[in-house]
Amino acid sequence: MDSRSRLLTILGSFGAVLLIVLIVILCTQNSGTGNAGLQDQSQMQTPAVAAQNPGEGHLIGDDPYGFMSDPTFFDEEHSDAFYQAMDQSGNLSLMITSVEKDLRILVLDNNGELVTGVSFNIKLVDSSDVVTRYRDLDKDGVIYAGTLASGDYDVTLEPVEGYRVPLHSTRVTVKDKVEYIPIADISVLIKTEEEINAALEDTALREDAVLDADRTEIVTLQAGGSDHKPGIDVSSWQGDIDWDKVRESGIEFVIVRAGYRGSVTGAIVKDKYFDANVSGAQSAGLQVGVYFVTQAINEAEAVEEASAVMEMCSPYKLELPIYLDVEGSGGGRGDQIDTETRTSVCEAFCRTLENAGQQGGVYACRNWLTNNIDASRLDRFNVWLAEYRSAPLYNGYYSMWQYTSKGHIDGINGNVDFDIMYY
Repeated sequence: MDSRSRLLTILGSFGAVLLIVLIVILCTQNSGTGNAGLQDQSQMQTPAVAAQNPGEGHLIGDDPYGFMSDPTFFDEEHSDAFYQAMDQSGNLSLMITSVEKDLRILVLDNNGELVTGVSFNIKLVDSSDVVTRYRDLDKDGVIYAGTLASGDYDVTLEPVEGYRVPLHSTRVTVKDKVEYIPIADISVLIKTEEEINAALEDTALREDAVLDADRTEIVTLQAGGSDHKPGIDVSSWQGDIDWDKVRESGIEFVIVRAGYRGSVTGAIVKDKYFDANVSGAQSAGLQVGVYFVTQAINEAEAVEEASAVMEMCSPYKLELPIYLDVEGSGGGRGDQIDTETRTSVCEAFCRTLENAGQQGGVYACRNWLTNNIDASRLDRFNVWLAEYRSAPLYNGYYSMWQYTSKGHIDGINGNVDFDIMYY
């Protein structure tokens, strides 16, 4: 073979080798691409499948649950707020308080409101594993368990159709003795007059004071002096009041009704004119105190009443005391208790206020202070006497005197009570 033929043979062999190498490289690349495509396709799933198999596919980084934070994963029509609302709707919780050998259990919805219209069942288990059940028969969302032994209890809200109850029981301690401490979140127990039958519940009477009145009753406004000042007390019964005219008439202070406990059901009710009267009187430059008409039948309810009044008064700064109005109600629940219990109610109300830094007091007529209350136990508190005579016959301590219920004054339509407060 000549030199030229040998050269052509060498070049041809070299070209064949290059061609084979090129073909191998191309085949390898195509094979890799195809395998990658198959792998991606095998891992691609619909969002629903990915949710069922969070460890497979639709990964974000190394987190197998990363799809949960992918804003494109969920249906755009359903935001996070939507799912959160769906999760929380129908959830129930319990608020439980103990004053003395009792439990008051409130069933609340997700907004902290009482759930009414449902007959809930509560199971109590004491430290000896004794089980007692209570039912919300009146469906008001409040279950009261009284006369309990002190100690720890597990409280369980039993399942009810249409709601999610707490998964676990709540451990609470039943107190042995009342502590006269304001109840937190008492606001859920305060009702408006639109929520109750006011004609049946607001039945406080002043029959004893009226029957005790004589022809010497003073019905005209008495001017202030060196040791006393004139005032009035009002409630929703007076309706709308022109407070500037009241002040111009010589009035220096007013005691405003905050509310009352219902004579029949025992509901705590806020006077519908309370806020208007307090803000109106203070804007007119009058000193303001408040009173609450009790129908409490024990100290625990007195603590509730004091707590409720302080909650109602929380937007305001009062210059004068908060009084518990103790009087007859024509056979209401508070009329049935004995003198010892009623006196304890008065003390519990005032001591709860005192422990919260508020001034407390008791309003009653002479007959009640003499016959239905042990007034000697109230000397440390303010006493507001109702006696419709020119000079009281009551010889006990009092710091304010309501001398008539037949007063008339500019700015108020109809009768109004006149009072004298002593310095």
